Amino acid sequence: MSGSQSHQALPPDLLASPAWQDACRARDFSRIFRLVKLKAGIYPSRIAALCGMTPSRVGEIMTGRRGLAHIDVIERVADGLRIPGAMLGLAHRPWEIPAPVRTHDRAPEAESEPPHVQSAHRTPFGELDDLLALADGQVTRSTLAALRSSVEDYWRRDDQHGGASLRPAVVGHLRYVEQLARSAEGSLLSDLQSLAAELARLAGWAYFDARQYSTARTYFSQALKLSHGQGDRLFMANVLSCMSLLATYDGNPSDAVALACKAQDAARAADEQPLVMSMLHMREAFAHAALRDAPACHQAIDRSRDQYERSRGREDAAPSWVRYFDETKLIVDTGIALARLGQASRAEPLIVEGLRREKAAQQRGRAFHAFWLASTQLQQDKLDQACHSAGLALDLTAAIDSPRVAGHVHEFHRRLAPYAREAPVIAFDQRRREVLG
Repeated sequence: MSGSQSHQALPPDLLASPAWQDACRARDFSRIFRLVKLKAGIYPSRIAALCGMTPSRVGEIMTGRRGLAHIDVIERVADGLRIPGAMLGLAHRPWEIPAPVRTHDRAPEAESEPPHVQSAHRTPFGELDDLLALADGQVTRSTLAALRSSVEDYWRRDDQHGGASLRPAVVGHLRYVEQLARSAEGSLLSDLQSLAAELARLAGWAYFDARQYSTARTYFSQALKLSHGQGDRLFMANVLSCMSLLATYDGNPSDAVALACKAQDAARAADEQPLVMSMLHMREAFAHAALRDAPACHQAIDRSRDQYERSRGREDAAPSWVRYFDETKLIVDTGIALARLGQASRAEPLIVEGLRREKAAQQRGRAFHAFWLASTQLQQDKLDQACHSAGLALDLTAAIDSPRVAGHVHEFHRRLAPYAREAPVIAFDQRRREVLG
């Protein structure tokens, strides 16, 4: 462990308490430290020593003046206080795994549990410990339900806080599901492979949000292979759409167009689903916009709108992974495509309307869209409004872990260079340094 001292496990009644579990789930270290002090008798100076921090930093965290976001520091706290990794969305910590018993005077006994359970310390699955124990180490429908629930929670957290910090947990979960699949058969094996495809896509998305495009491409490719093996053409279309967006960001818009069109072909072969097609046409529009091909971009936007109208009243029939693409998303994405084309005056009101409609909890999306609003306003020489919108993006960026969004903020700052002496820019730059350093 990283701290300068060690201690025994936290009291079981503390670990089992709803208040503790809620605090860990939210990674609210202010509450975690206060509960450790109150329920375990570990005072701030001792917390500091165990976690490799200064007492003053611990005090600031306890009073809510500072937070913890970096994964290495969170892991250090987990190790120092002996917080089970799964409670914080981490892989199981090394100290959670009993050392193997080695004997030399008798033949080794048969393993009491299958290899996939022995390797589970690499993965964050929380309550699955109990499920697997009850099932005698075998995969059950309850196991699958718990795994699916975790994936849904990951997507919710990605939407609210960004995906970069989820990478260790998601990859660990993927490895665990792969281990389970090795000993499964029949429909359970098929369901586990589908779940692995979803986790691989989620891992790819988390690395994409962290701007690690090569690693993201690797996981998207894995998701594509897994869904192809399942014959799930709709999910293949989903993965290809992610790869198209990645290509757009990675400076390969021609590849992005090809991937978006291939995704549409896959979706058509799977019984064309209008909401899926609407989303895919919008991904194509993004790629055409990056190529500055205005006619093709507008045609793709029109097809996206037409397919969305066809989907009205049939949303429940759409796959769960595409239901995020609602009318608000259609409006704001249309605005972003037009902004990429340089048609700022048409883009601005659409993005404004999207931000007005979006839920406050969608922090990463709102930060991203606020950046695009600032971009359109700057294109129209509305410097005060652009800096105000960029300030909103900046404030939201401070609450999420998304290098992709932070990169947009830095890009916007570079575009402000010709206006460096203007008062709104000076104020924005000062705020940017405070938030991002």
